[in-house]
Amino acid sequence: MSVKDGINAAARKFPTWPLYLAALAYAGWQFWLGLSGAWVEPINTLERQYGEAALTMLIASLTITPIREYLRINLIKFRRALGLIAFFFVVAHFLVWALLDVQSLSRVWADIVKRPYVTVGMVGFVLLIPLAATSANRIIRKMGPILWRRVHKLVYPAVLLACLHYLWLARGFQIEPIAYFVVTIGLLVLRLKPVKRRVAA
Repeated sequence: MSVKDGINAAARKFPTWPLYLAALAYAGWQFWLGLSGAWVEPINTLERQYGEAALTMLIASLTITPIREYLRINLIKFRRALGLIAFFFVVAHFLVWALLDVQSLSRVWADIVKRPYVTVGMVGFVLLIPLAATSANRIIRKMGPILWRRVHKLVYPAVLLACLHYLWLARGFQIEPIAYFVVTIGLLVLRLKPVKRRVAA
């Protein structure tokens, strides 16, 4: 058995629930660090940690197709879990910002309207809602594969807006948000090539 076959066999046997458990544990641990006084600015740090976790999970979900197309390693069963975990952290990121940071519905709306980086972040959040809402098997069967795939292409503008939100939010020249953006662009380019090959064939 080759290494690829071994990885594919292990992936088929490995359940997805440990991913959800790890996400909940990480979220709880970060929240505890904020409560314990481990950070100088606990609210801002917790908000950033949840946001980075969401973006990391979104990017991880984008790697599934290129890994399958180029490396012949099939991790497709984990894509939904990664997407739902990303949405969970996006919601957590938003709630920390709205409830603990801004603490006012009127100010939340004012920031969405007046602050461009908040605007693009909120648009990205809204684009992810139909993806999370249509992730159940029953809904997928009802929608049909073609409509479902079209809806879930919203992840592409959503992750780009999330990267732009992070870049805009960063103060000064910071490598991390730039790296997220570059990796995302690279993954989207990689996803285009197999589509072009299939169309040509």
